[in-house]
Amino acid sequence: MNESSSLPARGTSAHAPDLNWSQVRETVLMLELAAMQIEAAMKDSHSSVEVLTASFTTMAGYMQQIGETLNALPDSGEAGSAKNELQGISASVSGMVHQAIIAFQFYDKLVQRLAHVGHSLGDLSDLVGDTRRLFNPGEWVELQGRIRGKYTTAEEVAMFDAVMHGVPVEEAVERFMAEMKEKSDDIELF
Repeated sequence: MNESSSLPARGTSAHAPDLNWSQVRETVLMLELAAMQIEAAMKDSHSSVEVLTASFTTMAGYMQQIGETLNALPDSGEAGSAKNELQGISASVSGMVHQAIIAFQFYDKLVQRLAHVGHSLGDLSDLVGDTRRLFNPGEWVELQGRIRGKYTTAEEVAMFDAVMHGVPVEEAVERFMAEMKEKSDDIELF
């Protein structure tokens, strides 16, 4: 929260409200908590995904070596029969490894989106917590512009613009999800 805010930085007082109780302070507290939970979840998952990414990248390299070794085997006889069987298995495993690597790319997009949400919640918390800025429409327009500017896809910008122009949030998100699913269905896995 902004140091220049006129609200004291402290926990909730909703259970025992006094004359200083403020719904704005409670809102800021909950926004900050939500942003930090997103950040903590991303940090927790990051190391696991790094291990998985390294493992699958190494497996892809091994699968390429296996394929090269299999290609060097004779095509006939007992070795040829084993070669054909192992080439089919190798191709299947290579395809699965490739699909896993693509899934990690989608995970990376997810992390970027969650980081954006976390930063946006932090920016919103700063604005709501600063009584000098809270009631200034220009500050809200500036915040909306910063949030919009962080979106990286046309679909995200369209979702944001739709909400800003009065489309219900749930409907805008449903449209966004449908567009993203359609996009992911078009991805060719090779």
